[in-house]
Amino acid sequence: MSIRIVLENPRSLYTNLDFLPGRAILSLTTNETIAAITVKLEGDSKTRLFGEAFNPYGGYRRGRETSTIETEVHKILYKALTVFPSEDHHLPTRGSVYTLPPGIHEFPFKFKLPFNNACADAQSTYVNVAGLQVQAPGNTDRHVRKTLPPSLRGFQEQAIIRYYIKATVQRPAFYKENYRTEYTFQFFPIEPPRPPLPPPDQRKESYARIEHSFAPATGPTFTGKPPGLFRKGSVPRPDSPTIVPPHVCIDARLPDPAIITCNEPLPLRILVTKLNDSPATIYLQLLQIELVAKTAVRAHHLSRVNLSSTVIITKSNMGTPLPEHRKTMEIDKVHWRDIPLPNNVAPSFDTCNISRSYDLHVKVGLTHGFGDHIFPELIVETLVMPTQVFSGIAPPDALLQAMAGHSNIVSTATLSNLSPHPPPSAVPFSPSAPPNNVAQPSLSPFQTGQTHPEGPFPDDAPPSYEDAVAEGIGPVDGPRGVYQQQQEVGSGGNASGLGGKS
Repeated sequence: MSIRIVLENPRSLYTNLDFLPGRAILSLTTNETIAAITVKLEGDSKTRLFGEAFNPYGGYRRGRETSTIETEVHKILYKALTVFPSEDHHLPTRGSVYTLPPGIHEFPFKFKLPFNNACADAQSTYVNVAGLQVQAPGNTDRHVRKTLPPSLRGFQEQAIIRYYIKATVQRPAFYKENYRTEYTFQFFPIEPPRPPLPPPDQRKESYARIEHSFAPATGPTFTGKPPGLFRKGSVPRPDSPTIVPPHVCIDARLPDPAIITCNEPLPLRILVTKLNDSPATIYLQLLQIELVAKTAVRAHHLSRVNLSSTVIITKSNMGTPLPEHRKTMEIDKVHWRDIPLPNNVAPSFDTCNISRSYDLHVKVGLTHGFGDHIFPELIVETLVMPTQVFSGIAPPDALLQAMAGHSNIVSTATLSNLSPHPPPSAVPFSPSAPPNNVAQPSLSPFQTGQTHPEGPFPDDAPPSYEDAVAEGIGPVDGPRGVYQQQQEVGSGGNASGLGGKS
């Protein structure tokens, strides 16, 4: 006996609203007694951390058991379908069991991927750990109901998010184990609805900013002697004039709200502003743009934040003079405008025991000079910008229209329950006219434009798709990009074997 799963027109990447039609193919060499054949669409969010053993009566354990390995599993997706027996099968039965003849038997199935995770709906689930059925209670530490997270793997197996289809052949005899197979697939979610794009004259930017003053330097004066083996052609004299050092402000800017998209270049601007009347020329010597991922992992009382970085560009010894005819100089976007985010970058997400957020680190190295002479002083400043990463899979227009109609109904129904006191108004802010008292920390603060507490896109959480609203919406018909994760055993195919009786 063997069983395998075959999907119709398989994709390298699946997203919300996609259908997964396929067949469970059972091969028999002899007559076989079977109780049922079930096919399940499942998603697991599993964390595994090592730390000190926790004592529920207070503090941590002492003595031999000073360390422990905590494992927390959440069933974020669960749909079950019984493909056999069905009304189409008329086979000899014996009580609640059926006898199938030798040959190849096919059982079609079809699933639709929802929007939100179903962990909070599951009261009790069972997971297969090392061949044993372990109960994962539905009331573990924390549950969230948000958009399904992307497939994820890494950090020495500390955090795994996995999606798969499982087919199980249930055999009634207690001494015969069930046959099962799994088909793992990659999942990439639809991005949240984006705020409407305002007119060009009303657009704002989120930015990080830092100021720096160069040290005073003495201008070079030619001594009149030609260059030789042990002397330079230009030697400063004691009476050489002192050049006013430049005082600069460095900005890294993204459209507000700060959102970057998978498989697309960064919508980034880097500005250098000369804040005084120094005649010196500013040179760009170093430029590095790095996306730092912060993955928060929790397993019961243990927690950890794993950092990983993706270098988008890095250039050194550039020696590029910045334009002198204006106070504010923009670094040419040619350095990064044609470089998309690598295809192993996952979008930002938050689920029950794993969350992912991002910071964009922009490192700029500047020096200055006068005439043909460049002073040796080099400053390197790092600007940090918290940002969201979207998948780039846009929601269908029909879904956005359905959400808008649903939001209007909910707002009308709950209008009487709102507080009579309006929220405090936000102070308008214009990045083009920054305040004079700008702080100068080593890592610049992240500042945003005007917030909109009463708008349709609040700051605390983006709008959530409702599965009931999207029930009649078809799959996404548009670009999906590429997403590559470290493959696991059986990924993208079948992994068969014997299992327990559940």
